[in-house]
Amino acid sequence: MGRKGWPLHRQDRKMKTSAMVGALILGASLLPATAAAQDRSGSVQVKAFATGVLPDGEIVEVEVDNVGLPAGTQTKANDNVVPTLAIEYFLTDNLSLETICCLTQHDVDGVSGLPGAELVADAKLIPATITAKYHFDLGVMKPYIGAGAAYFIFLGEDPGAATLPLGVTDFDLSNEFGLALQAGVDIPLNDRGFGVSLDAKRYFIDTTARWFVGDTVAIQTKHRLDPWVVSAGLAYRF
Repeated sequence: MGRKGWPLHRQDRKMKTSAMVGALILGASLLPATAAAQDRSGSVQVKAFATGVLPDGEIVEVEVDNVGLPAGTQTKANDNVVPTLAIEYFLTDNLSLETICCLTQHDVDGVSGLPGAELVADAKLIPATITAKYHFDLGVMKPYIGAGAAYFIFLGEDPGAATLPLGVTDFDLSNEFGLALQAGVDIPLNDRGFGVSLDAKRYFIDTTARWFVGDTVAIQTKHRLDPWVVSAGLAYRF
């Protein structure tokens, strides 16, 4: 029995050894591809987003009031959805710098005191932003967190229709610096750099609004903007 069984045992052991060697060879062949897939240092990622810009617009201080605003006057800026572009450079596999480009437009209306009154019309905003991001590797999903600086630039803002009967001839929103916090996730779709990205930013920034009658400031108010900026789109890394 022992001598007859020995060739079978030997053959079985050879088959197991061959299987192990094959598995090691396969694993070794996959290691370079996996390392290459995770090597993001020096690469650039471009993201095309659909972005919801959800500002506050609340009055936090009335600094000048020569027209007699109703007590408890409060305001709200409208939300908007716009296309945005993000460009990201990876300093290391886990650390990157990102900037975004977009133009969003908002009105500001009264919600109390002057309910429904259009106070600001067609304020165009460029939220110039740069953030430093740290990326985590959870296999298929690549979540990240980030923080950085923002500079809000307003263009072409006009006094709202409700202010024109008061003699308002011009309007201005101040450009301001602020802080941006960020979190999101990148989900690769293949090994050629394409992926899906979800992103959320919260800005902390105020602006000062001034309504002019001729050269005189008739109303001056400070507003909390603090928008949420939420995005979803496609990414390509190269």
